[in-house]
Amino acid sequence: MLLAALGSSAIVPAALDALTDPASAVAVAARRGGPLPGWVGPMDVVVAISLSGNAPGPVRLAEAAGRRGALLLTVGAAGSPLADVSARYRGIHVDTGRGRVSTRTSLWSLLTPVLMAADRMDMLDAGDGVLHEVAARLDVVAEACRPSSESFINPAKVLAADLVETVPVFLGDGRLTGAAAQRGAGMMMRTTRIPATHGMLPDAASAIVATFGGPSTAIAGEGLEGSGARRRGDDIFADPFLDGPASTPLGLTLLRDAVPRPDPEAVRLAERVEAEARRCGVRVRVVEAEGVEPLERLASLVSLLDFATTYGAIGLGYDPDQAPTVAHLRD
Repeated sequence: MLLAALGSSAIVPAALDALTDPASAVAVAARRGGPLPGWVGPMDVVVAISLSGNAPGPVRLAEAAGRRGALLLTVGAAGSPLADVSARYRGIHVDTGRGRVSTRTSLWSLLTPVLMAADRMDMLDAGDGVLHEVAARLDVVAEACRPSSESFINPAKVLAADLVETVPVFLGDGRLTGAAAQRGAGMMMRTTRIPATHGMLPDAASAIVATFGGPSTAIAGEGLEGSGARRRGDDIFADPFLDGPASTPLGLTLLRDAVPRPDPEAVRLAERVEAEARRCGVRVRVVEAEGVEPLERLASLVSLLDFATTYGAIGLGYDPDQAPTVAHLRD
């Protein structure tokens, strides 16, 4: 299965890859654009995703896949170029509705058809029962993170307050939480307009931990031998006129999965990274997934991060639905 998606839609291939059963006979690959890989043929499924149905990359890949005889599934607006390509090559088109302009707020409209297709191909479990559990979990998070909830008990508002005061790093402890970390960093940049990065254990362990010894945790990496490493911004005697402005502290949002039988080595690695971050003076917040099914646990993390980054934008005085610089680039 080849998935073609751009921008905020790229979380769909990442989520599918994280949720796919390792024993599945169907491999998952992703492309943002460019030529269709040479191996794609009649035995393959190509999924092209574009909310507007106008994204050039997915449209071109869908058309090339249709010419090669691949089974085509397209997700996007009706009456769009993407829908036309699907109809021309007898593909399956799932309409996401008219008047929807934000991919960031349409995640589940884009992801759900792909999950249902993967379920039919025995790649993962996303039957009606699981989807109902996911919908219920999203309702629970929406209730807890509702705008009328007080800031000191609203988990999304508490997380937002931490994120906007740091250089945010989202780190997942495995494949599932790694997909959520990718979503968190993307939403942080696109919605809250703060640069962010993400990683997944064990791959990103050394790269992420290396930043703990940089200028965002201590003055040029000094003072890291003890447990009381301090940044200039934490010094109550620091003079901003003589010492210069304080650097923005590094903030680690560690996303932990709640699997019933976790890998002991993976658990130990996550604990070691967290301990090292605290030792180096990094601001650490641990967010644990909730739910039984993998898709439900992913939904619990993604929805919380979506609320938090939206509240972060509002707190900074930005309209989370508008990005003038992006509009200028598009024009």
